Amino acid sequence: MEHNLTPRDIMSMDEYGLIRKKRAKTLAELKKNRRVEVGPTCTFYFENFDTMWFQIHEMLFIEKGGKEQISGELKAYNPLIPKGKELVATVMIEVADPKRRAILLSKLGGFERTISLLINEETINALPEIDIDRTTADGKASSVQFLRFPFNEKQIAAFSSKKAELVLTITHPEYHHMAGIPKSVHEALIKDFDYN
Repeated sequence: MEHNLTPRDIMSMDEYGLIRKKRAKTLAELKKNRRVEVGPTCTFYFENFDTMWFQIHEMLFIEKGGKEQISGELKAYNPLIPKGKELVATVMIEVADPKRRAILLSKLGGFERTISLLINEETINALPEIDIDRTTADGKASSVQFLRFPFNEKQIAAFSSKKAELVLTITHPEYHHMAGIPKSVHEALIKDFDYN
């Protein structure tokens, strides 16, 4: 299983432009089984090599930074590819109305440190990306969070069981919700581990 994209994985933008619509359609199908809604406004998008391949190509295609842009995009997005003993998620707080969104985010400071995954009776706490502070000094949360769930081999085995009960939880005082991980998502995420 590949855990990092390299410059060799990047197509020319002329070539990418020819397959862009087809890849977007394929990725939309893939993402259906990598998405979990938790509560009314929070969605987890579990990333992998394919989602990051598409994201990097989209950034290069839209921003037109050429070869000089590639290293920056690889540095930004390679950390979001799971490395064999973890799950990685982009978490979006999605509120269409800008005023309502601003009010909610102003109450969600530290949100990224209140997320966990329950596997049967065992809890794995999410770790926020440490290179960027996702809560401002005045306590406002970012609408986009990047989280990883680190596993040991015993936890991977438990997660990989078809009988596993899997629940994502958010325990922030202003946003307290949980959601079971559907079977289709569970089956897709098992493939993110090297040990299954």
